[in-house]
Amino acid sequence: MKISTKGRYGLRIMIDLAINGKENPVSIKDIAERGNLSDKYLEQIINLLSKYGLVKSVRGARGGYLLTKEPDKITVEDILMATEGSLAPVACAENNDSCEKFCDCATSVIWAEIYTAVVGVVRNITLEDLVERTNGGACVNCNM
Repeated sequence: MKISTKGRYGLRIMIDLAINGKENPVSIKDIAERGNLSDKYLEQIINLLSKYGLVKSVRGARGGYLLTKEPDKITVEDILMATEGSLAPVACAENNDSCEKFCDCATSVIWAEIYTAVVGVVRNITLEDLVERTNGGACVNCNM
């Protein structure tokens, strides 16, 4: 399973909002500048996060985006589901009705175990955990 740039950048957007948007909305331009990212691409991703109910927009001269919930109430699973869709490595891992050979397939158990492991990890890491891991904005992993 490979997380696309949408998923990775979605996490970065959400971390930025959690750190910088505690009191005032944060603009896409500011997030893009801090992360050295394309603001046009971030607009597409923030729309996905908004549709999923994780961020809300604030209009006006000092407008931008805010989280809809506290960072400790948003999981990595929420963010990745909004940006990536299903986290299953193959369709049958999430829905065994999607494959007519599911019961006869020797590999179906592997896919189900991978899916369970991934969900077990991302469901138990919150946005607040990620903020803490970045040391409040000074990321301890230089590739973040």
